[in-house]
Amino acid sequence: MPKKNLAKLFVLDTNVILHDSSCITHFEENDIAIPITVLEELDNFKRGNEQIHFNARDFLRILDELTGDQLFEDGVSIGKNKGKIRVIVGKDWHPDLGFLSTEDTPDHRILNVAMWLKEDNKKSTELIIVSKDTNLRMKAKSLGIPAQDYTTDKVESVEKIYTGVRMIEGMETEFIDSLYNSNNGVALDETIDINDVNPNENFILRNNHKSALATYESKEKQLLRVSKQQVFGIMPRNAEQSFAVNALINPNLQLITLSGKAGTGKTLLALAAALEIRKEYRQIYLARPIVPLSDRDIGYLPGDIKSKLDPYMQPLFDNLSVIRHQFSEKDRRTRMLTKMLEKEKLVITPLAYIRGRSFQKVFFIIDEAQNLTPHEVKTIITRAGEGTKIVFTGDIHQIDHPYLDTLSNGLSFLINRMVGQSMYAHITLKKGERSALAELASDLL
Repeated sequence: MPKKNLAKLFVLDTNVILHDSSCITHFEENDIAIPITVLEELDNFKRGNEQIHFNARDFLRILDELTGDQLFEDGVSIGKNKGKIRVIVGKDWHPDLGFLSTEDTPDHRILNVAMWLKEDNKKSTELIIVSKDTNLRMKAKSLGIPAQDYTTDKVESVEKIYTGVRMIEGMETEFIDSLYNSNNGVALDETIDINDVNPNENFILRNNHKSALATYESKEKQLLRVSKQQVFGIMPRNAEQSFAVNALINPNLQLITLSGKAGTGKTLLALAAALEIRKEYRQIYLARPIVPLSDRDIGYLPGDIKSKLDPYMQPLFDNLSVIRHQFSEKDRRTRMLTKMLEKEKLVITPLAYIRGRSFQKVFFIIDEAQNLTPHEVKTIITRAGEGTKIVFTGDIHQIDHPYLDTLSNGLSFLINRMVGQSMYAHITLKKGERSALAELASDLL
């Protein structure tokens, strides 16, 4: 049990800073300790164009601005109503580290600092290691040191993640008929509590005889019927896909998230919708983050930079191929796709290559968004210029990033924060449409 009335001292691991360079501002009035090992590791991340490299540089700048005579002693104030931060220079190995002291690693040096700090402050301070590395947290706990994940940008629970789709049974036939007969929308029925409805939330309304799909338009406080609409040769195959297409081609929605397991059609629908309304945008960008598989970085792959990137970009080209194969070689739409690629009206690129740019009148699709941190998602959205639509797609249960999970990834964070905004819509796609085999594998394996 935590000790009452004791101040808290948080010892930060390097991965927390690489995840969120502003992390030190989120510990309220509590003090923070940065082992010198962490600064040494950050130094190795200073060069590069990925978000972690920006975060390393940003944090070191923040720390430099706080630098004072006491940074390596009693610490310096982080700001008003905040605690102090100090850098801890390493000591000899603590005798209680046991076998861990025989292997000199950054993690073990952080644990060593924590052991000495705990001993020096045990009467006045509750010491806690904060790390996104599960293994380090387990090692800390085995040594009697409290450890926790960095949870500032973490969603409360999977069950509370907004799905954007609700099914309501037992709707009156007259109400469903009115949706089909009205061109302007229908006021909400008393079956649906208006105070419980989010802007652009979608509904499957049905009874034993009829059903209808509808979306909530918050400005007029009414339901609008959603019908199946083909987009660039792709026809929605289920209710959720129909909702997704309706949102993707809605000019009033500037931010859309689509989540769902593999094969539900997230990226395919986003790309097809972008092509359908291409005349409204200057360019279509389709990007995804590069997350190396296993422990091997992209540099291990053979060939030039294009050869290295091709394996990561291939799934995006596969989606384009699915759309292209809807048409014959002589079809004007096939020729148009080729021309769009040649003239860079349609750009398929690694996400890192668009960093630092501002986008005006661009339909911007970010695939595999579950492998982005909340800070990376924020960085992308803040680049949106006038007339730009941004679509994030991903599967929050399929995380390839070593320090993200279902609750802490950028896609879950974005869905959780944006619910209720009139320019935002989210749809969770549930049914796989790739093939019966793919659906079976996704459910059972």
